[in-house]
Amino acid sequence: MLKQRIITAIWLIPLVFGAIFGLPTEYFSWALLGVFLIAAKEWGRIIDSRCEMTQWSFTVTIGVLLTALNLLVPADEIWSRGVMHPIFLAVIIIGGFWWFLSFIMVLSFPKSASFWEKSHMLKSMFGQLTLIPCFVSLLSLKALGTQGSPYYGATLVFLVMLVVWATDSGAYFAGKTFGKRKLMPNVSPAKTIEGLLGGLLTTMIIVAGVMYVSPEQEVGLLIAVTLFTALASAVGDLSESMFKRVAKIKDSGTILPGHGGVLDRIDSLTAALPVFTLIYIAFWM
Repeated sequence: MLKQRIITAIWLIPLVFGAIFGLPTEYFSWALLGVFLIAAKEWGRIIDSRCEMTQWSFTVTIGVLLTALNLLVPADEIWSRGVMHPIFLAVIIIGGFWWFLSFIMVLSFPKSASFWEKSHMLKSMFGQLTLIPCFVSLLSLKALGTQGSPYYGATLVFLVMLVVWATDSGAYFAGKTFGKRKLMPNVSPAKTIEGLLGGLLTTMIIVAGVMYVSPEQEVGLLIAVTLFTALASAVGDLSESMFKRVAKIKDSGTILPGHGGVLDRIDSLTAALPVFTLIYIAFWM
């Protein structure tokens, strides 16, 4: 399993960063659409793991909505004089509300599942609220740039991913080494409080790195943003675990050998990206 994970990572990481830094936003948006269609098909299994028609119906719905967003808001219109396009802004704000609701649902699980576990409509809506704001946030950050720094937006995306990966890695190793107290056993029995704290501590390395490269940043704000993003990533991870537990599936898919599905790789990012983007708009724009 570990060998397979490493082999997949060897080709996946250069591919991801090649797309983020190498593709213009207008091409990146369509490439990203393909990735999210795979994630949508995987979410379809959460809606109904036995019905292919339901899974493809949800995939087509997401495809139509994301295509409409790409056509309605071209890459060069996402930002205008430092202001985000109102359609994109509305989607991200809705995403922020969704992740607050999702956090409540995770905290109160399994009680919270009683009102949605048998409803295809609600699980479909939750899938849209999970995937679409993430798509829009990723494009919005990627589209940011200046004459002097054309890779500014791509660098922001990279930093969010770095925070998420640092949180995940720190949580994994701290949990393996020190983990004793279960974080949310009803949602994800393997996760521990010590693991979460280890993940948050690891993110402080990112803060130190950013302060070293860009010392003019306000350290208090930077720490707060990093911690909020890290906590949001944990909620994204727990949220997907909750939905998979109800659907009785271990991995969302098998497309990434050793890693599971696309949804398993981006679950933390689905929450971290909208939360970071909202904070960025509030404090840096």
